[in-house]
Amino acid sequence: IDATRLATALLGDSIATNLFMLGFAFQKGLIPLQEASILQAIELNGVAVDANKQAFSWGRRGAVSLEQVDKIASPVKPMIVQMPQNLETLIRRRIAFLTEYQNAGYAKHYEDLIARVRDAETGIGAGDSLSKAVAKYLFKLMAYKDEYEVARLYTSGDFEKRLNDTFEGDFRVKYNLAPPLLAKRDAQGHLVKAQYGAWMKYAFKWLAKFKGLRGTTLDPFGYTAERKMERGLIRDYEALIVEMLANLAPKNHRTAVELACLPERIRGFGHVKERNVVAVAAERDRLLTQFRNGAGIGLAA
Repeated sequence: IDATRLATALLGDSIATNLFMLGFAFQKGLIPLQEASILQAIELNGVAVDANKQAFSWGRRGAVSLEQVDKIASPVKPMIVQMPQNLETLIRRRIAFLTEYQNAGYAKHYEDLIARVRDAETGIGAGDSLSKAVAKYLFKLMAYKDEYEVARLYTSGDFEKRLNDTFEGDFRVKYNLAPPLLAKRDAQGHLVKAQYGAWMKYAFKWLAKFKGLRGTTLDPFGYTAERKMERGLIRDYEALIVEMLANLAPKNHRTAVELACLPERIRGFGHVKERNVVAVAAERDRLLTQFRNGAGIGLAA
């Protein structure tokens, strides 16, 4: 069951997922304890007692009628029709983001390659589906979320605004992070998150000022395997686009769009991202062979 979505919708915090699942399992007869014992343990823990009791209760209700709980958690909302984003708007928004992310030169590099794609696609009368795909996924690769970007996002003001809009009264913020240079690793060699206090906000403000070091020889984070992989993905994608532009034709245009969209499958962080990169590489080789053989079928829709 999608316990995180339900618990967050019902109680306003994803942390309620744990007690929601406990209640669900208890109602199913999978927890060999009495209800009174569980409630007493919640009280003895002394943390968010009322919220945890409510989460436990909602989990029990979910075990009885998940459909009913889902209806309560997901009330019918008015339909919002979003107009498709045109290419020019899509590009301009990403240029603005990349300028904040790194600098104007970094954004200009992105803009120049997109311009080349647009010219090539216009030249064969194939619409703009390839241009949109490259605009979206080159941006995705270039705006990888490293230490500098995490620091920038936490200190831009938007994060604090959302916190203050969501919570009232006196509250404390803690951060669960796995800094590559500091975090411990588990038996499989994967980074393990640790909890950091509110003082990290000041560390983030300091770190965000050094985003100009990103990708340079002075970047202390740039020597980690993950950061090298991310920069390599950008280089490989750009090389792929340049090759496709040199050989783009109506008959292989659709395959070109499929190739350009492959970064959509590269998600997550750390070992999760690495696994996705390996999976995508095999598909890239297959499609690239198809593209080179001119085996694309028709024009992309």
